[in-house]
Amino acid sequence: MLGRSRKAAVTARTAGELDAMEAAGRIVGRALVAVRDAAVPGATTADLDELVEQLIREAGAVPSFKGYEGFPGSICSSVNEVVVHGIPGRSTVLGEGDLVSVDCGAILDGWHGDSAWTFGVGALPTEVEKLNEATREVLAEGILAMRPGNRLTDVSHALETATRSAEERHGVRLGIVDGFGGHGIGREMHEWPFLANEGKPGKGPRLQEGSVLAVEPMLVLGGETGTRTLSDEWTVVTIDGSPASHWEHTVAVTADGPRILTPRPGVA
Repeated sequence: MLGRSRKAAVTARTAGELDAMEAAGRIVGRALVAVRDAAVPGATTADLDELVEQLIREAGAVPSFKGYEGFPGSICSSVNEVVVHGIPGRSTVLGEGDLVSVDCGAILDGWHGDSAWTFGVGALPTEVEKLNEATREVLAEGILAMRPGNRLTDVSHALETATRSAEERHGVRLGIVDGFGGHGIGREMHEWPFLANEGKPGKGPRLQEGSVLAVEPMLVLGGETGTRTLSDEWTVVTIDGSPASHWEHTVAVTADGPRILTPRPGVA
């Protein structure tokens, strides 16, 4: 895909456009914090979905996921072995120790914000907590590679390298989910280019001041494993039932360093 593109650099946004994207992203960040607080034992993922839609609409924005290619929810709610694209519903009741990933997006004045956060319902099992912390750390390292002059796969390589370092640091085996990754974002939720979560450095289009990507590592506990999509044609699960973690921020390249456009209030 990268080799076929003739684009030399990822599209640059103006300072005003980045501010507009951050306005959308802040709505997403606030919704994620609220949904984390609401994810208690006995809550359903439908409850979380309704909360997010209400918060996004009250802020004057539109949930970008709802109706996207037929998706029925305002969030993707992925619990335990669900990697991504879990459909919220009344039948998914959260319990103590569940690992919950919530991915959501908002459109404000035509600009998109997109972010995902994985957290535990109460205390997580030790190995699962290590998986989740490792994924958070991997995202942070990928964000640091969002600098002018870097190429797209420099970010991919940073994510892969951070994953292997996290394995050693936390003493767990981690698998990078094949076929999924980040993407360009702006006036559309998914724009060119696709950002793989692993790969050799120095390839693909250059990042320039104003380039924006959604950076989103997805890791599974126990090493490499395959995935499959359920009959709903959305929900992606690990074949062996291993838990998965997914973290994402919308990030801009600036002269002063990476700028997170989806900040979460009160969360580092």
